[in-house]
Amino acid sequence: MKLNEGFLDSMKEAFARFREHDTAGATDVIQRALRGGSTAADAASAPAAPRADQSISGRLADVLHRFGHARADHTAHEVEDRGHFSTRSYANAAGQRDYKLYVPSGYDSEPLPLIVMLHGCTQDADDFAAGTQMNALAEKHDCIVVYPVQPQHANASKCWNWFNTADQVRERGEPSLIAGITREVIASHCVDTKRVYIAGLSAGGAMAAIMAQRYPDLYAAAGVHSGLPAGCAHDLPSALAAMRGGKRPAHARATEQPRCPLIVFHGDADATVHYSNAHELMRAYGEETSARDRSSAGHADTRKYTVRQTTSPDGVPAELWTIHGAPHAWSGGSTRGSFTDPAGPDASAEMLRFFLAHPRRH
Repeated sequence: MKLNEGFLDSMKEAFARFREHDTAGATDVIQRALRGGSTAADAASAPAAPRADQSISGRLADVLHRFGHARADHTAHEVEDRGHFSTRSYANAAGQRDYKLYVPSGYDSEPLPLIVMLHGCTQDADDFAAGTQMNALAEKHDCIVVYPVQPQHANASKCWNWFNTADQVRERGEPSLIAGITREVIASHCVDTKRVYIAGLSAGGAMAAIMAQRYPDLYAAAGVHSGLPAGCAHDLPSALAAMRGGKRPAHARATEQPRCPLIVFHGDADATVHYSNAHELMRAYGEETSARDRSSAGHADTRKYTVRQTTSPDGVPAELWTIHGAPHAWSGGSTRGSFTDPAGPDASAEMLRFFLAHPRRH
């Protein structure tokens, strides 16, 4: 088909109608264009179009929805290109780790928030940055973002070793490397030390939970996506049991007192890390104080979700975002990265919103 000007105008109109949630209207515009008509002005003289069946309408809606995500991804990519994304390295007695650092174009002499992002298994810094689109958000809100990288020689699947006892202790193993990278960025850049945050996905989420518990003096708040609570495993077999959501040993169920504000995202259809781990993460914060059910954006093909908010007896807040029907993937992420679920609510934006609302109190 020749993509003439009239056809392109029709696609623009269809996309505009779809953004206004008028899927049927968008479908009719596309069908007229395919028959040779162009915009709504041509419809007055054209024969009445047969009503699109639900399957065709659904497919067209999906195409338009994906087109919208592609446009958003392209815009985000353009925005993040304005800043500086560089590779660096850090070493201490526990070993050496590379990391990638994003500094926004607005960086000057004003202290900025710092976000530490821990990737999941099989991922790396570039993949995780592309999937979460955190650099684009950092450019918009003037934040620095650092992505520590777990190499394959440290774990065959490039997972953070959250299940090893030696990697769950302050100033030892991988926690010392991640904290060391964080401190190095603070020392080399103008960072607001009361607004340093950490987040991660899956194994990275489990490690973020450990870091939040072991370094409350360093991190003001934490985000755990599809992860597990600190101390729930001590070796690989117990890690696999925890991931399956099985009954935990008594010593592993001794939930630690919350040390900093926490936001948790988890799909209730996650087949890799059982959804029960999200509730284990929240258990220390006490009973929920409020809950609300929502749809991501009002579209038929977006996921519904429930947000539950609570505050610990010591006044530490937490949020649990349950994404209904979601798999083991970063909610609202871009298809430019692996393990993303574009249909869900935007976990990156919500984490950043939560982080910036909770600077370190002491």
